[in-house]
Amino acid sequence: MSSLALPGSFPSVSKTCYAAGNSIIRCNVAEPLMFSKENGRPRIPLHVNGDTSFTNHLTRFAVPHAQNDTRLRIFSGTANLALSQEIACYMGLELGKIMIKRFADGEIYVQLQESVRGCDVYLIQPTCPPANENLMELLIMIDACRRASAKNITAVIPYFGYARADRKTQGRESIAAKLVANLITEAGADRVLACDLHSGQSMGYFDIPVDHVHGQPVILDYLASKTICSDDLVVVSPDVGGVARARAFAKKLSDAPLAIVDKRRHGHNVAEVMNLIGDVRGKVAVMVDDMIDTAGTIAKGAALLHQEGAREVYACTTHAVFSPPAIERLSSGLFQEVIITNTIPVAEQNYFPQLTILSVANLLGETIWRVHDDSAGGFEPYSSLGID
Repeated sequence: MSSLALPGSFPSVSKTCYAAGNSIIRCNVAEPLMFSKENGRPRIPLHVNGDTSFTNHLTRFAVPHAQNDTRLRIFSGTANLALSQEIACYMGLELGKIMIKRFADGEIYVQLQESVRGCDVYLIQPTCPPANENLMELLIMIDACRRASAKNITAVIPYFGYARADRKTQGRESIAAKLVANLITEAGADRVLACDLHSGQSMGYFDIPVDHVHGQPVILDYLASKTICSDDLVVVSPDVGGVARARAFAKKLSDAPLAIVDKRRHGHNVAEVMNLIGDVRGKVAVMVDDMIDTAGTIAKGAALLHQEGAREVYACTTHAVFSPPAIERLSSGLFQEVIITNTIPVAEQNYFPQLTILSVANLLGETIWRVHDDSAGGFEPYSSLGID
């Protein structure tokens, strides 16, 4: 029987950082994981105080919080422990003690190792690959909290798997997004906090409140720090379905012009680009999507943009699923930079020189505080976090 115990604390280096291997990752700013030009290995950026080039959406409105709130508990599953530690670090808390075991036949066992009676509990677990394993782990964690008499249980799902199966496009198809929403609700969750759902209607599949957080502020802050002239910028939607997302993104980038890649899909994970709507000649094209899976759509779109005369192509996405052969396509030279967030952990063997990883820990941590404090949705700075 194999087991994995997640400790409730981590090395105490300071309130604003935690230890990861031999490096110190600072989690009080949403900064990228950059790569050395010499060997392509990641290097940890340092926070530059007083740098006004960042239009920081996450720290512009400081909200004081009770650091010693004993009714707030945060637990992490095994899917993305590093992100959970960053969130706890930002909030000035420690991760709750939980034991997660896997028996020889693959069954999952969860035991909370501290009391949660009457507490407001947040369970951080993206349902990223392996999706079924991580989803089942989340359900069992929710059940354990419910049976331990937690007052409120919030499932914090940075990446919501099965979100693409949100409608019937052909006869006799399942709507798996609704099924998973039912499973989470029936397991005992009182609320869901999700980041960049594939489509807005997925919120309606839950019979419990859903806080939908957008990762755009994190990516926008990073792009604002780059020396790209606004007159040279054009935002590109890789398909017609992402036009609304790309239009909102373009509006926040000095109301940049918009272009659309028209494609036809012949099967799952198979896309064929047809033509481009808009002008990208001589411009820096920023392709915006919610996720990159096999990278077929975005790679063919980038090839079309270069064919139409784009000077540089950037890819921006919240969720890096990176199923094979995504890495080969993204590192083939089509992209000047591939900008993602850490909602899904990226294996070290999948690093490549053009990859930049931004942290959403501040965003999710601030959202958890505001949900816990029952902050009003009408509070103006609340909208600056990208929360619906």
